[in-house]
Amino acid sequence: MRTLNGIVQAIIFDLDDTLVVEEPGAEAAFMEVCEQAEQHCGVDANRLCTVVRETARDIWHQSPARPYCVGIGISSWEGLVARFEGDDPNLRVLREWAPHYRLDTWNGALAKCGVDSINLASQLADAFQRNRRAHYTLYDDAVYCLDEFSKFYRLALLTNGPPGLQREKIEITGIGKYFTEIVVSGEVGYGKPDCRSYQLVLSRLGVKPESTVYVGDSLESDILGANAIGIKTVWVNRHGLPRDESVVPDLEVSNLGQLVASFSRPTDNSE
Repeated sequence: MRTLNGIVQAIIFDLDDTLVVEEPGAEAAFMEVCEQAEQHCGVDANRLCTVVRETARDIWHQSPARPYCVGIGISSWEGLVARFEGDDPNLRVLREWAPHYRLDTWNGALAKCGVDSINLASQLADAFQRNRRAHYTLYDDAVYCLDEFSKFYRLALLTNGPPGLQREKIEITGIGKYFTEIVVSGEVGYGKPDCRSYQLVLSRLGVKPESTVYVGDSLESDILGANAIGIKTVWVNRHGLPRDESVVPDLEVSNLGQLVASFSRPTDNSE
């Protein structure tokens, strides 16, 4: 493991599952909606929860804008929520297709569980959008970390996902005020680990890779691309996952509080 040697001027953060509780929030929203279905028609909530996620993935892979979705990093559950605002032709295609995707996902999942009700499927599709947005929350250590680092460094946010949805998360959690620059993959047409994503943020910040640190939870989506252009990297491994030896971060931490504690202040670097 390397160390964060040298002068640091800027820190770039990932959003989902680094600052914002993403996958656990989606899982909670799925279960809440499936429990509503259980109360309505007696379907087993746990089975429906598994089946609806499988169905969503299967249909999502058939998206008419599949290459775009892969390129900017939109997950199947984000597709169940996102409004796909924007002028990009791919976003217009997704905007027209998404209502069918949502209805077909819930209707198909119910059918696999022995329930035939298009009306219930429509209700569940709407409920999932509401419940998912109610779970846009920060990790307990996120504000502390941003508060501390914003005293000493220029901060930026680089996140994959559809434009409106990612901006909603930032607005609802109130963290936009910390960042000098915010880049959402869906707004520029390419996402991590494409090196252009990191280079765009560096250009907007006016800093060099060697004086920048990237903080993210995914070795493949976050660390790999930042490493490739010489940005120092921090892997936030909250769940103690084994590391792919082919991707080596400069620092591994289990939470953002640990990151703050291990970080040198600018005054330390200048001595």
